Amino acid sequence: MPLPRELFADGCSGPERRPLRFGDKWSAMVLRCLEDGPRRFTELRRPLYRVTPKVLTETLRAMERDGIVSRTAYDENPPRVEYALTPLGRSLVGPLDAACAWTREHGTELRRARDAYDRARDGGA
Repeated sequence: MPLPRELFADGCSGPERRPLRFGDKWSAMVLRCLEDGPRRFTELRRPLYRVTPKVLTETLRAMERDGIVSRTAYDENPPRVEYALTPLGRSLVGPLDAACAWTREHGTELRRARDAYDRARDGGA
């Protein structure tokens, strides 16, 4: 049976409705870092040391654009900026917990499947 043209007509398609912002490379980690309250950029850099400052900035901006993160700049010297989860962002914590639990439960299977795929693709080396 062919796939119907209107397969994604239920509101889960189109650029404005793509779900799961935390499905990209760093957003889930940013979400987890902000779960307990606002953080400054330098505080986020500590656990996210593998992310370049440029990519972290881009990730935070994308999350801000989506309404998941708020950015508050304080008129101080030196300037201070804090990032926090919005109510919309906070609503992603539960699904993130579920995704993490699924990964913990099936992580060994995922690694085995990836290893088998890589061996087969590389000619069994």
